[in-house]
Amino acid sequence: MKKTRSQQYGEYIVHPTAHRLSDGLFSADLMLEAAGEQVSPNRYEFFSLDYFVSEADAVRYARRWACNWIDTRG
Repeated sequence: MKKTRSQQYGEYIVHPTAHRLSDGLFSADLMLEAAGEQVSPNRYEFFSLDYFVSEADAVRYARRWACNWIDTRG
């Protein structure tokens, strides 16, 4: 698994990751943590958002997916 840089987006800390599957593809995974105590629940985890040939593409997708989720959550 590639170490990725977490970043704050809105009220959340975004932790995108990717892991290699047995078929060689990479699964885009994501953990969001509330940046402040005012948000509940404090953590969301999403697994296998999509699959990619490249680990970097999987991480980029997870990061973009997180931003869209946060923006549309209202």
